[in-house]
Amino acid sequence: ARALVSNAVDGSRTHRLRAAQAEHEQIEASWRERALNAEAELGRTQKEVFAQRQQIGELMGKLCDLDQMVPGESVQALTSENITLKRRVQQLTREHRTLQERLEGARSNLRFADKRIADLEAQILELQETTSSR
Repeated sequence: ARALVSNAVDGSRTHRLRAAQAEHEQIEASWRERALNAEAELGRTQKEVFAQRQQIGELMGKLCDLDQMVPGESVQALTSENITLKRRVQQLTREHRTLQERLEGARSNLRFADKRIADLEAQILELQETTSSR
């Protein structure tokens, strides 16, 4: 009877550990996907910021050229467009910063999940050792 109870307790522990590990793996996969998505979005945003900066540089060059050649109205329009582009760059920079923070958070959560997995694996090994020594 004691052996049956002991086997039932060990089986229950093993089942709970497997369930906890499966749940943890599911959570970890979710965080990994979030981290990958954040990294992809970060790369896209960096490319967009770079393209906008190039466009601003080109427009600034045109503005300097036109400033020497055309009357004030064209310069006013280009200045207005330049201001709009600068605002867009600021917005993209803010988005980039936000995505950086999200990526750092996802990486932190992933490190925590990895540590938790290691702890659970250690618990499983300890339980297996105590079970096998009985």
